[in-house]
Amino acid sequence: MRFFSSPSHRFWFCTVALAVSSAVSADNFDHPELVHSQTDFGGVGLMQMPTARTAPEGEFTLGSTYNEDYIHFNTSLQLFPWLETTVRYTQVHDLLYSDDPGFSGDTKYTDKSIDAKLRLWKESFWLPELAVGVRDIGGTGLFDGEYIVGSKRAGPFDFSLGIGWGYMGNRANLKGDKNQSFDCGRDTSFSGRGGNVDIDRMFTGCTALFGGLEYQTPYAPLSLKLEYDGNDYQGDFVSTETGTPMEVNSPWNIGAVYRLGDWGAARLAYERGAAITAGISLNTNFNQVSSFWLDDKAPSYNPAAKRDDLSEEQWQTLSASLASVAGYKDNEVHFDGDTVTVIGEQRKYRNQDHAQTRAATLIANTGIDAKQYRIIDQAERQPITETVIDANTYAAVATNSYVGANPDDARTRRQPQPTRGSLKAMERKRFDAGLAPVFVQSFGGSESFYMYSLGIGGNAAARLGDHLIASSSVYVNIADTYDKFKYTVPPDGTDLKRVRTLNRQYLEDTVRVTNMQLTYLDHWGNNWYTQTYGGYLETMFAGVGGEVLYRPMDSQFAVGLDANYVKQREPGSAFGLFKNEHQPAEDGNRAFRVQTGSTTGHATLYWQNPLGLFHGTLAKISAGRYLTEDVGVTVDVVKQFDSGITVGAYASKTDLSADEYGEGSFTKGFYVSIPFDLLSVKPTTSRGRLSWQPLQRDGGQKLNRKYSLYELTDDRAPWFARPATTD
Repeated sequence: MRFFSSPSHRFWFCTVALAVSSAVSADNFDHPELVHSQTDFGGVGLMQMPTARTAPEGEFTLGSTYNEDYIHFNTSLQLFPWLETTVRYTQVHDLLYSDDPGFSGDTKYTDKSIDAKLRLWKESFWLPELAVGVRDIGGTGLFDGEYIVGSKRAGPFDFSLGIGWGYMGNRANLKGDKNQSFDCGRDTSFSGRGGNVDIDRMFTGCTALFGGLEYQTPYAPLSLKLEYDGNDYQGDFVSTETGTPMEVNSPWNIGAVYRLGDWGAARLAYERGAAITAGISLNTNFNQVSSFWLDDKAPSYNPAAKRDDLSEEQWQTLSASLASVAGYKDNEVHFDGDTVTVIGEQRKYRNQDHAQTRAATLIANTGIDAKQYRIIDQAERQPITETVIDANTYAAVATNSYVGANPDDARTRRQPQPTRGSLKAMERKRFDAGLAPVFVQSFGGSESFYMYSLGIGGNAAARLGDHLIASSSVYVNIADTYDKFKYTVPPDGTDLKRVRTLNRQYLEDTVRVTNMQLTYLDHWGNNWYTQTYGGYLETMFAGVGGEVLYRPMDSQFAVGLDANYVKQREPGSAFGLFKNEHQPAEDGNRAFRVQTGSTTGHATLYWQNPLGLFHGTLAKISAGRYLTEDVGVTVDVVKQFDSGITVGAYASKTDLSADEYGEGSFTKGFYVSIPFDLLSVKPTTSRGRLSWQPLQRDGGQKLNRKYSLYELTDDRAPWFARPATTD
């Protein structure tokens, strides 16, 4: 075979042969556990080819792979035990993003890809693990392909054998006429303006066997791989676009993986008998991320002598302790002779049980002779839920007076009831203000692969009673690279109103008023919540609007409706609005339109754990009118892991055709929401969000509203504040 024709080939082959023979002869040797590693493309597998193996649920991997043809940047996430997802950017060394240097400069051609692997069943004594997957789904098809693969373990060896189509089947050793075309007649075009899922071409074209093995050496950090490649590389993008075929001397690839610890691995491979490929992967597990807090010690149960009332100073001390120790900020404390009622907003602990236990202990330790403690949880001073704690039962639980004592024995959760008794103390502020760093980044742009913006956000809010809030936000830019944007209007020929693609113009302002509005929040009966608002609602739009939410207690369903009338803000003006829909051409760009007045809004269904099959998942389905006056549906699905980290994906499909929408065909994106208490040494209920949208376009765009009633009412059926690990 040609593979053995050079000294380097023979060296690699002998290395693997020696490892295999030593492993087979060492029958009684206890090898270290094999930890499956990433492919060049991201996702668990060999080198170029996938296996049926998956990572533990919640495993998140950030990786990069480099060779003389491509650079891959990828992230992989094991969403469920049976579903692996990968998002990837690939840069092509020898090609530019466009033929116009004035537009994209020396930015390399960049391809965006999404992969998915579905495990069909787990390995058993007789049967291999089996998986089916797709690579580069919904893109422009540089690496698109499909596969079915099985994997079987034998001691330190893990063997895999699969069938590939498309990119992974172009060797055509099973089926396909290479004389017809390099891809055996597979349709390599893409529908619309890219970004669509082209189901018709799946499992078509060349078909090839691929496979290989992964071997865990006796040295724990090191594993070796041998792979028979299902691709012959005749149709690779580099070859077809440059006219220079990629060098391919062998169908065999060989590689080594060195684990750097639980947090990463380095990879080195010799592929195609011609190319050295190097990569690195960094990983963590979203289910296992834990907090490290320097928190106040939980109060011990140690009641003072019984008393019928407390002094004014003692009540105020209790109110302050409920805020600082138990996390009930903006609180009021009432007493009617039998019941102590605490009204406040939990801003410290995501685990409400933990907060309530601290609050009950603080109240009991005062010695107040009360039969029960009521804790009414609020959000922006609107009652959400109520927990009633029986004082005598809690005393028995706190002192472990019986076997199996549990705080749940003492408390009852119910709809919030009217407050009784006189106001004894309060910890309430009419004005709040704060500063926070703001970091925005984007990948895969035409002008530069990576762009960022760093600044400071200032927020202020004044409470004008229990229902009305006046709020404002200001952003001060410190440094950014968004001045690299070359265009005012996307060069894809669309003629939609520029409701989002004018973002460069807004970013040019060093100081920006991002929000200034009045908001009125209220509730009706037991299950209805409302808000109305008006002002400068976000960076790009001003207007008025309102929202109604129906959310029964402890229900997996909720229904909301929002409606808004908005106008587009004028860049370069702190408070100005566009007056003319048609804007003149400037700087070589064509004329464009803006939004000078329109209604937008959506009806939304919220569904937790849909169909009972997707634990820890929230689905949001919205239908309505978007900012550029298109009408359609948005599906947003978000998964929460044990740590509280959430990962979501969304897609909006409207009545715009692919040509009307422009590049990408329809709006889609991803986001990660991280509880701040995983990053700081102090517990908090605040969260940070990182978003990624492959392309910024104008179709399918919603108004960014300051408050979401669903998030404000989370305690009605806790999802964002699911119990977290505490002290």
